[in-house]
Amino acid sequence: MKELEDREHLLYLARTGDRESRDELLRRHLHFILLVASASSRRRLQWSDDAASIALIAFNEAIDVYDEDRGVPFPAFARLVIKCRLTDYYRKESQPPAESFEEMSATGKLGATFSIKLSEADIVSERREEIERFQKTLMKYGMSFRDLVGASPKHKDARMNLLRVARTLAGDYGLMTKLVETKRLPLNELSLATGVPRKTLERGRRYILATSLIMGFPDEFPYLYSHLMYC
Repeated sequence: MKELEDREHLLYLARTGDRESRDELLRRHLHFILLVASASSRRRLQWSDDAASIALIAFNEAIDVYDEDRGVPFPAFARLVIKCRLTDYYRKESQPPAESFEEMSATGKLGATFSIKLSEADIVSERREEIERFQKTLMKYGMSFRDLVGASPKHKDARMNLLRVARTLAGDYGLMTKLVETKRLPLNELSLATGVPRKTLERGRRYILATSLIMGFPDEFPYLYSHLMYC
């Protein structure tokens, strides 16, 4: 929750003209921007690539035009803007360019050349793609959505306790790295870190695993993350 509030605060300050907040927001999302650009380009990009530079400009633009009233988490919106910009870029790249990327960037013509057309269908598609990404992630850990049915504790106190464990896991770089590398919950370490008995953790393993993956990668699963934070 603190991370979400921190980002929202930075976003608010950036949109009111605070240069330092905008730079910090960009800095925190450099990895995200390059991943989205690479996925959209279907190849691994470097920052020296024009497509990566366009993605960075698109993210910066997303800060200015983001409308929270649409109910779209900012990372999901930024992903859509980046994908839209790159789609336009590759479409125009197949045609003889009137000016180079450097010339258009220097003269401020990038914004005029490209257009953002984000429809409700785009938003629905992005949400569906996020679910598909989460399904593929769960498969790496030997789980499926079917496994999650009934995994959530029925009692609120038990559910909140497991959420606290998942939040502890997601916030600990060492434990999260161990989870990603071994594809197994570090039960002993989690028990020591949280004071929750190992048997309780074992019973809630699937719920802890799924929610910690969402909390640990909020930019990858922004819709799920936002839902989880306000449960």
